[in-house]
Amino acid sequence: MVALYLLDPQKKTPLQRWQFDSKSQIRIGRSPDNDIVLSEPMVSRYHLELQCVHAEPQRWYLTNRGTNGTFVDGILMTRGLVRDRAIIQLARGGPILQFHQAELSLPVNLQCDHSGNLPNSLFCTRCGQPLTVLRQIRQYQVLRILGQGGMGTTYLAWDTARTNAQHPQLLVLKEMNADMAKIAKAQELFEREARTLATLQHPGIPKYYDFFLQDGKKYLAMELIHGQDLERRILERGPVTSAQAIAWMVQTCDVLDYLHKQEPPLIHRDIKPANLLVRRANNSIVVLDFGAVKESNTTPGTRIGAEGFAAPEQERGQPLTQSDLYAVGATLIFLLTGETPFKFLKQRGRGYRFDLSGVPTITPQLRKVIERATEPIPSDRYATAFELTAALKSAT
Repeated sequence: MVALYLLDPQKKTPLQRWQFDSKSQIRIGRSPDNDIVLSEPMVSRYHLELQCVHAEPQRWYLTNRGTNGTFVDGILMTRGLVRDRAIIQLARGGPILQFHQAELSLPVNLQCDHSGNLPNSLFCTRCGQPLTVLRQIRQYQVLRILGQGGMGTTYLAWDTARTNAQHPQLLVLKEMNADMAKIAKAQELFEREARTLATLQHPGIPKYYDFFLQDGKKYLAMELIHGQDLERRILERGPVTSAQAIAWMVQTCDVLDYLHKQEPPLIHRDIKPANLLVRRANNSIVVLDFGAVKESNTTPGTRIGAEGFAAPEQERGQPLTQSDLYAVGATLIFLLTGETPFKFLKQRGRGYRFDLSGVPTITPQLRKVIERATEPIPSDRYATAFELTAALKSAT
C-alpha cells in the first residue's frame, strides 16, 4: 500500500490523504484524469508519475513531467527513486506531498501507537489512519467540528468507503440540527442545497458528494475548501485594495452568471462576505451556502437575506436575479471599508441608497458602479452579472 498526504505549507500537517492499495503507477497533476488532482496554477496538467519498479520489496521511481519542476526533499529531481516519507513539492512554492509506503512505515502485525505526530495533525504519519475520531456517521468518520449554526453543524469528515477516485476522502459533512428537523421550512432549505449542488458544476461552487438520512437526521457531504471566508478575512486583516476587491467580485459574478443562466435561472439570495470563501491555494472565490437558492419566476416566498446585503425586493420576498447583483455591490462596500454596508444606507427621496461620498478609498468610477448595482429599483441596476463584470473591470 502507498499513501500520499497533502501537507499544509506552513504547519506541514496533513490536509488530505490518498491511498493506493494495488496501483503500480500513480499520476499527479492538474488534469482531472490524474490519480491525484491538484488544481494550483503552478502545477502542470500531467506534472509527475510515480511508478513501482520492484514489487519485493517495493521501490518507487519518480519521473517529473512538469514545466515548473518537481522537488524531492528540497532537491530538483527529473528522475529517481523516492524514499519512504519523502517530501515532494510540485514546483517551487507549489503544493507539498509526503510519500508513504505502509510496508516500510509500519512493522507487520504490530498496532500503531500513533507516536511522533505533531499536535494538530489529523492523520498518523506512520499508519495513515485518523488520529482522533469523534463519532461515526454511516461510512464517515467525524474528525473535527468546523462550525455550528442555527441550521446545523458542519464537520470535517473522512470517507472510509470512497469508491470514486475523483472524490477525496477528506470532506465536509453537514448535519441538520434535531430541532430544525421539526421545522418544514428548515428541512426544505437543507434539502434544496443538496439538490442544487448535485446539479451544478463550476470551480467556484463546492462539489456535491452525498446526501442521506441517518437516525432521523439529514446529512450533506460536499467538497472541503481550504481557505477563509471574506467576512473573517476583513475582520482580521482590515479592508483590501480596490483591485483586490474588484478581482474577487468579478469571480463572484462569474458564478452568478452561471447560476442565472440555468434553466430556469437560479437566484442565490444570500450573497454576503461570510458566504464567499477564498481558496488558500490560488486566492480564488468559492460561493457557499446554496440553501437559499430559488428559481426565478416562482411564487414569492420567505424573506431570506442578510441585513445590509439584501435588495429591497428581496426583503419583500420577491427576489430577482438582479437581487444578487445588489448583494455584490454591498459586499464591495464591506471589502473596501471594513464596515457593514448598513452604516452607509441613507434616505434619499422616497427610497434608501448607499452614500459613499465620504469614503476616500473608493474612486469616483468605482463608486458609480456600486451605486448603480445597488439602485433600489431592480430595472435601474445592471441587467446581468456579465454586464456588472464589465463595469467592474473598467473601474480598475
